[in-house]
Amino acid sequence: MKVFDKRTAQALFTALVFALILLFLYAAWRAIIGFLFAIFFAYLLEAPVGRFEIWFHRRRSLAIAAVYAIFLGALTLVFLLAGPPFIQEAQKLAQQAPSLVNNISTGTLVRELGQKHGWSKETIERLNSFLLSHRQQFLSETQTFVVRAARTLQSSWWLLLVPILAIFFLKDGRKFGEIIINSVADNRYRQIVASTIEEMNTMLGHFIRVQLALAGLAILVVTLVLWAMRVPYALAVGPCAGALEFIPVVGPVVGGALVMLVGLMAGYTHLLFLLLFLILWRGLQDYVNSPKIMGTTLELHPLAVLFGVFAGGEVAGVIGVFLSIPVLATLRILWHTWQRLRRPVEIPATEGM
Repeated sequence: MKVFDKRTAQALFTALVFALILLFLYAAWRAIIGFLFAIFFAYLLEAPVGRFEIWFHRRRSLAIAAVYAIFLGALTLVFLLAGPPFIQEAQKLAQQAPSLVNNISTGTLVRELGQKHGWSKETIERLNSFLLSHRQQFLSETQTFVVRAARTLQSSWWLLLVPILAIFFLKDGRKFGEIIINSVADNRYRQIVASTIEEMNTMLGHFIRVQLALAGLAILVVTLVLWAMRVPYALAVGPCAGALEFIPVVGPVVGGALVMLVGLMAGYTHLLFLLLFLILWRGLQDYVNSPKIMGTTLELHPLAVLFGVFAGGEVAGVIGVFLSIPVLATLRILWHTWQRLRRPVEIPATEGM
Protein backbone atom coordinates (compact mmCIF):
# COMPACT_ATOMS: atom_id res chain seq x y z
CA MET A 1 0.00 0.00 0.00
CA LYS A 2 1.35 3.42 -1.00
CA VAL A 3 1.94 5.87 1.80
CA PHE A 4 1.75 8.92 -0.49
CA ASP A 5 0.04 9.12 -3.83
CA LYS A 6 0.91 11.72 -6.45
CA ARG A 7 -1.81 14.18 -5.41
CA THR A 8 -0.82 14.02 -1.72
CA ALA A 9 2.83 14.55 -2.60
CA GLN A 10 1.94 17.61 -4.68
CA ALA A 11 -0.16 19.03 -1.83
CA LEU A 12 2.66 18.48 0.69
CA PHE A 13 5.19 20.04 -1.66
CA THR A 14 2.95 23.10 -2.18
CA ALA A 15 2.48 23.46 1.58
CA LEU A 16 6.24 23.18 2.12
CA VAL A 17 6.97 25.85 -0.51
CA PHE A 18 4.35 28.14 1.01
CA ALA A 19 5.83 27.62 4.51
CA LEU A 20 9.33 28.39 3.22
CA ILE A 21 8.07 31.58 1.58
CA LEU A 22 6.44 32.68 4.84
CA LEU A 23 9.63 31.86 6.73
CA PHE A 24 11.66 33.92 4.28
CA LEU A 25 9.26 36.84 4.56
CA TYR A 26 9.47 36.71 8.35
CA ALA A 27 13.27 36.53 8.36
CA ALA A 28 13.74 39.32 5.80
CA TRP A 29 10.81 41.52 6.83
CA ARG A 30 12.99 44.59 7.44
CA ALA A 31 14.53 44.49 3.96
CA ILE A 32 11.14 43.79 2.38
CA ILE A 33 9.58 46.75 4.21
CA GLY A 34 12.45 48.93 3.01
CA PHE A 35 11.73 47.96 -0.60
CA LEU A 36 8.00 48.49 -0.06
CA PHE A 37 8.61 52.01 1.24
CA ALA A 38 10.87 52.64 -1.75
CA ILE A 39 8.02 51.54 -4.04
CA PHE A 40 5.59 53.83 -2.20
CA PHE A 41 8.02 56.74 -2.45
CA ALA A 42 8.36 56.06 -6.17
CA TYR A 43 4.57 56.10 -6.53
CA LEU A 44 4.51 59.45 -4.71
CA LEU A 45 6.90 60.97 -7.25
CA GLU A 46 5.58 59.17 -10.32
CA ALA A 47 3.07 61.89 -11.26
CA PRO A 48 5.54 64.82 -11.23
CA VAL A 49 8.20 62.66 -12.92
CA GLY A 50 5.75 61.82 -15.69
CA ARG A 51 4.95 65.50 -16.22
CA PHE A 52 8.63 66.49 -16.27
CA GLU A 53 9.32 63.64 -18.65
CA ILE A 54 7.00 65.22 -21.20
CA TRP A 55 8.67 68.60 -20.75
CA PHE A 56 12.13 67.03 -21.18
CA HIS A 57 11.15 65.16 -24.37
CA ARG A 58 10.98 61.66 -22.82
CA ARG A 59 14.28 61.91 -20.98
CA ARG A 60 13.16 60.07 -17.86
CA SER A 61 16.52 60.16 -16.05
CA LEU A 62 16.63 63.95 -16.40
CA ALA A 63 13.02 64.20 -15.20
CA ILE A 64 13.82 62.09 -12.10
CA ALA A 65 16.85 64.27 -11.32
CA ALA A 66 14.77 67.44 -11.64
CA VAL A 67 12.00 66.13 -9.37
CA TYR A 68 14.52 65.00 -6.75
CA ALA A 69 16.21 68.42 -6.86
CA ILE A 70 12.88 70.20 -6.34
CA PHE A 71 11.89 67.77 -3.59
CA LEU A 72 15.16 68.24 -1.70
CA GLY A 73 14.97 72.02 -2.17
CA ALA A 74 11.42 72.15 -0.80
CA LEU A 75 12.37 69.88 2.12
CA THR A 76 15.36 72.09 2.92
CA LEU A 77 13.23 75.24 2.78
CA VAL A 78 10.62 73.78 5.12
CA PHE A 79 13.32 72.67 7.55
CA LEU A 80 14.96 76.11 7.54
CA LEU A 81 11.66 77.88 8.18
CA ALA A 82 9.93 75.50 10.57
CA GLY A 83 12.86 73.50 11.91
CA PRO A 84 14.37 75.95 14.45
CA PRO A 85 11.16 76.69 16.42
CA PHE A 86 10.20 73.02 16.36
CA ILE A 87 13.61 71.88 17.62
CA GLN A 88 13.68 74.62 20.26
CA GLU A 89 10.31 73.69 21.73
CA ALA A 90 11.02 69.95 21.44
CA GLN A 91 14.26 70.37 23.40
CA LYS A 92 12.47 72.47 25.98
CA LEU A 93 9.76 69.83 26.35
CA ALA A 94 12.35 67.05 26.64
CA GLN A 95 14.21 68.95 29.39
CA GLN A 96 11.07 69.64 31.41
CA ALA A 97 9.43 66.24 30.84
CA PRO A 98 10.81 64.63 34.06
CA SER A 99 9.51 67.48 36.24
CA LEU A 100 6.15 67.46 34.45
CA VAL A 101 5.77 63.71 34.98
CA ASN A 102 6.73 64.16 38.63
CA ASN A 103 4.08 66.87 39.07
CA ILE A 104 1.41 64.47 37.83
CA SER A 105 2.56 61.49 39.91
CA THR A 106 2.93 63.53 43.13
CA GLY A 107 -0.39 65.33 42.79
CA THR A 108 1.06 68.84 42.46
CA LEU A 109 -0.58 69.33 39.06
CA VAL A 110 -3.99 68.21 40.31
CA ARG A 111 -3.87 70.67 43.21
CA GLU A 112 -2.90 73.53 40.88
CA LEU A 113 -5.69 72.70 38.43
CA GLY A 114 -8.16 72.28 41.27
CA GLN A 115 -7.35 75.71 42.68
CA LYS A 116 -7.68 77.35 39.24
CA HIS A 117 -11.03 75.69 38.46
CA GLY A 118 -12.48 75.73 41.97
CA TRP A 119 -12.66 71.95 42.47
CA SER A 120 -13.80 70.67 45.82
CA LYS A 121 -11.29 69.31 48.31
CA GLU A 122 -12.79 65.82 48.04
CA THR A 123 -12.37 65.81 44.24
CA ILE A 124 -8.74 66.86 44.50
CA GLU A 125 -8.05 64.19 47.13
CA ARG A 126 -9.69 61.47 45.03
CA LEU A 127 -7.68 62.38 41.95
CA ASN A 128 -4.47 62.56 43.96
CA SER A 129 -5.21 59.22 45.57
CA PHE A 130 -5.79 57.66 42.15
CA LEU A 131 -2.56 59.11 40.74
CA LEU A 132 -0.51 58.07 43.75
CA SER A 133 -1.86 54.52 43.61
CA HIS A 134 -0.97 54.29 39.90
CA ARG A 135 2.26 56.29 40.11
CA GLN A 136 4.60 53.37 39.50
CA GLN A 137 2.52 52.08 36.62
CA PHE A 138 2.41 55.54 35.04
CA LEU A 139 6.17 56.00 35.32
CA SER A 140 6.79 52.49 33.99
CA GLU A 141 4.53 52.99 30.97
CA THR A 142 6.13 56.35 30.20
CA GLN A 143 9.62 54.88 30.41
CA THR A 144 8.61 51.94 28.21
CA PHE A 145 7.17 54.28 25.60
CA VAL A 146 10.34 56.39 25.53
CA VAL A 147 12.57 53.31 25.23
CA ARG A 148 10.48 51.84 22.40
CA ALA A 149 10.46 55.16 20.57
CA ALA A 150 14.25 55.41 20.87
CA ARG A 151 14.71 51.83 19.65
CA THR A 152 12.41 52.46 16.71
CA LEU A 153 14.41 55.52 15.69
CA GLN A 154 17.70 53.65 16.06
CA SER A 155 16.50 50.70 13.98
CA SER A 156 15.02 52.89 11.24
CA TRP A 157 18.33 53.97 9.72
CA TRP A 158 17.50 51.87 6.65
CA LEU A 159 14.77 54.39 5.78
CA LEU A 160 17.58 56.61 4.49
CA LEU A 161 18.00 54.11 1.64
CA VAL A 162 14.38 54.52 0.54
CA PRO A 163 14.94 57.56 -1.76
CA ILE A 164 17.94 55.82 -3.35
CA LEU A 165 16.04 52.59 -4.01
CA ALA A 166 13.08 54.59 -5.31
CA ILE A 167 15.24 55.92 -8.15
CA PHE A 168 15.54 52.41 -9.59
CA PHE A 169 11.78 51.85 -9.36
CA LEU A 170 11.08 55.21 -10.99
CA LYS A 171 13.50 54.48 -13.81
CA ASP A 172 12.67 50.82 -14.53
CA GLY A 173 9.24 50.33 -12.93
CA ARG A 174 7.45 50.40 -16.29
CA LYS A 175 9.85 47.79 -17.65
CA PHE A 176 9.02 45.46 -14.77
CA GLY A 177 5.32 45.79 -15.54
CA GLU A 178 5.88 45.18 -19.24
CA ILE A 179 7.93 42.06 -18.48
CA ILE A 180 5.10 40.66 -16.35
CA ILE A 181 2.49 41.47 -18.99
CA ASN A 182 4.51 40.05 -21.89
CA SER A 183 5.17 36.83 -19.95
CA VAL A 184 1.48 35.93 -20.38
CA ALA A 185 0.98 34.10 -23.66
CA ASP A 186 -2.82 34.19 -23.98
CA ASN A 187 -4.08 37.55 -25.26
CA ARG A 188 -7.18 37.54 -23.00
CA TYR A 189 -5.14 36.82 -19.89
CA ARG A 190 -2.57 39.40 -20.95
CA GLN A 191 -5.27 42.06 -21.03
CA ILE A 192 -6.50 41.03 -17.57
CA VAL A 193 -2.97 41.19 -16.13
CA ALA A 194 -2.37 44.58 -17.78
CA SER A 195 -5.59 46.02 -16.32
CA THR A 196 -4.70 44.57 -12.90
CA ILE A 197 -1.26 46.20 -12.90
CA GLU A 198 -2.79 49.50 -13.99
CA GLU A 199 -5.40 49.29 -11.21
CA MET A 200 -2.70 48.57 -8.62
CA ASN A 201 -0.60 51.46 -9.87
CA THR A 202 -3.56 53.84 -9.62
CA MET A 203 -4.56 52.60 -6.16
CA LEU A 204 -1.09 52.74 -4.60
CA GLY A 205 -0.20 56.13 -6.06
CA HIS A 206 -3.53 57.60 -4.99
CA PHE A 207 -3.24 56.16 -1.47
CA ILE A 208 0.25 57.54 -0.85
CA ARG A 209 -0.62 61.01 -2.16
CA VAL A 210 -3.85 61.11 -0.12
CA GLN A 211 -2.14 60.13 3.12
CA LEU A 212 0.54 62.75 2.53
CA ALA A 213 -2.09 65.41 1.78
CA LEU A 214 -4.09 64.56 4.92
CA ALA A 215 -0.95 64.60 7.07
CA GLY A 216 0.18 67.93 5.62
CA LEU A 217 -3.24 69.47 6.20
CA ALA A 218 -3.28 68.13 9.77
CA ILE A 219 0.19 69.51 10.52
CA LEU A 220 -0.88 72.98 9.36
CA VAL A 221 -4.31 73.11 11.02
CA VAL A 222 -3.45 71.41 14.33
CA THR A 223 -0.28 73.46 14.82
CA LEU A 224 -2.01 76.78 14.06
CA VAL A 225 -4.99 76.01 16.30
CA LEU A 226 -2.83 74.84 19.20
CA TRP A 227 -0.68 77.96 18.82
CA ALA A 228 -3.78 80.19 18.72
CA MET A 229 -5.17 78.45 21.83
CA ARG A 230 -1.81 79.06 23.55
CA VAL A 231 -1.27 75.38 24.25
CA PRO A 232 2.22 74.86 25.77
CA TYR A 233 4.80 73.46 23.33
CA ALA A 234 2.33 73.89 20.44
CA LEU A 235 5.11 74.24 17.84
CA ALA A 236 6.55 70.87 18.90
CA VAL A 237 3.40 68.87 19.63
CA GLY A 238 1.30 70.17 16.71
CA PRO A 239 3.63 68.98 13.91
CA CYS A 240 4.10 65.60 15.62
CA ALA A 241 0.35 65.05 16.04
CA GLY A 242 -0.30 66.15 12.45
CA ALA A 243 2.44 63.95 11.02
CA LEU A 244 0.93 60.93 12.77
CA GLU A 245 -2.09 61.32 10.47
CA PHE A 246 0.08 59.64 7.83
CA ILE A 247 -0.42 56.36 9.73
CA PRO A 248 -4.01 55.17 9.13
CA VAL A 249 -6.47 54.73 12.02
CA VAL A 250 -3.91 54.45 14.84
CA GLY A 251 -1.92 57.59 14.02
CA PRO A 252 -4.72 60.13 14.64
CA VAL A 253 -5.62 58.48 17.95
CA VAL A 254 -2.02 58.55 19.16
CA GLY A 255 -1.65 62.16 17.97
CA GLY A 256 -4.75 63.30 19.86
CA ALA A 257 -3.64 61.47 23.00
CA LEU A 258 -0.22 63.11 22.71
CA VAL A 259 -1.76 66.60 22.53
CA MET A 260 -3.99 65.97 25.55
CA LEU A 261 -1.16 64.39 27.57
CA VAL A 262 1.24 67.29 26.98
CA GLY A 263 -1.52 69.78 27.73
CA LEU A 264 -2.30 67.98 30.99
CA MET A 265 1.36 67.67 32.01
CA ALA A 266 2.01 71.35 31.25
CA GLY A 267 -0.97 72.46 33.33
CA TYR A 268 -3.03 73.82 30.43
CA THR A 269 -6.25 75.24 31.89
CA HIS A 270 -8.57 74.80 28.87
CA LEU A 271 -8.35 71.04 28.38
CA LEU A 272 -12.08 70.75 27.70
CA PHE A 273 -11.90 73.18 24.76
CA LEU A 274 -8.78 71.38 23.53
CA LEU A 275 -10.59 68.04 23.63
CA LEU A 276 -13.57 69.58 21.82
CA PHE A 277 -11.31 70.84 19.04
CA LEU A 278 -9.67 67.43 18.63
CA ILE A 279 -13.07 65.72 18.39
CA LEU A 280 -14.36 68.24 15.84
CA TRP A 281 -11.14 67.98 13.80
CA ARG A 282 -11.33 64.18 13.85
CA GLY A 283 -14.88 64.30 12.52
CA LEU A 284 -13.90 66.82 9.84
CA GLN A 285 -10.96 64.69 8.70
CA ASP A 286 -12.82 61.36 8.75
CA TYR A 287 -16.16 62.42 7.27
CA VAL A 288 -15.33 65.41 5.07
CA ASN A 289 -11.68 65.70 4.06
CA SER A 290 -10.77 62.03 3.79
CA PRO A 291 -13.81 60.93 1.72
CA LYS A 292 -13.39 63.88 -0.66
CA ILE A 293 -9.67 63.30 -1.15
CA MET A 294 -9.59 59.51 -0.91
CA GLY A 295 -12.74 58.76 -2.86
CA THR A 296 -13.60 55.09 -3.37
CA THR A 297 -10.27 53.94 -4.77
CA LEU A 298 -9.49 51.42 -2.02
CA GLU A 299 -12.99 49.91 -1.76
CA LEU A 300 -12.28 48.30 1.61
CA HIS A 301 -14.85 47.55 4.29
CA PRO A 302 -14.17 49.29 7.64
CA LEU A 303 -13.93 45.91 9.41
CA ALA A 304 -11.28 44.79 6.92
CA VAL A 305 -9.35 48.01 7.55
CA LEU A 306 -9.47 47.50 11.33
CA PHE A 307 -8.37 43.88 11.01
CA GLY A 308 -5.50 44.85 8.73
CA VAL A 309 -4.39 47.66 11.06
CA PHE A 310 -4.32 45.42 14.14
CA ALA A 311 -2.68 42.52 12.29
CA GLY A 312 -0.07 44.83 10.75
CA GLY A 313 0.66 46.32 14.17
CA GLU A 314 1.25 42.86 15.64
CA VAL A 315 3.57 41.84 12.80
CA ALA A 316 5.68 44.98 12.25
CA GLY A 317 4.56 47.65 14.72
CA VAL A 318 3.89 51.18 13.44
CA ILE A 319 5.32 50.37 10.02
CA GLY A 320 2.99 47.37 9.74
CA VAL A 321 0.01 49.58 10.57
CA PHE A 322 0.87 51.90 7.70
CA LEU A 323 1.46 49.07 5.22
CA SER A 324 -1.66 47.13 6.18
CA ILE A 325 -4.19 49.14 4.15
CA PRO A 326 -2.33 49.20 0.79
CA VAL A 327 -1.51 45.50 1.25
CA LEU A 328 -5.20 44.70 1.84
CA ALA A 329 -6.22 46.78 -1.18
CA THR A 330 -3.61 44.97 -3.29
CA LEU A 331 -4.90 41.58 -2.11
CA ARG A 332 -8.44 42.65 -3.04
CA ILE A 333 -7.31 43.53 -6.56
CA LEU A 334 -5.40 40.24 -6.91
CA TRP A 335 -8.42 38.29 -5.67
CA HIS A 336 -10.66 39.90 -8.28
CA THR A 337 -8.02 39.14 -10.92
CA TRP A 338 -7.89 35.49 -9.84
CA GLN A 339 -11.68 35.26 -10.16
CA ARG A 340 -11.52 36.77 -13.66
CA LEU A 341 -8.79 34.34 -14.69
CA ARG A 342 -10.83 31.35 -13.50
CA ARG A 343 -13.82 32.27 -15.63
CA PRO A 344 -14.14 30.10 -18.70
CA VAL A 345 -13.25 31.72 -21.98
CA GLU A 346 -16.42 32.55 -23.89
CA ILE A 347 -16.24 31.27 -27.44
CA PRO A 348 -18.39 33.37 -29.76
CA ALA A 349 -21.10 31.42 -31.52
CA THR A 350 -20.50 30.80 -35.21
CA GLU A 351 -23.04 32.04 -37.69
CA GLY A 352 -25.19 29.52 -39.45
CA MET A 353 -23.93 28.22 -42.75
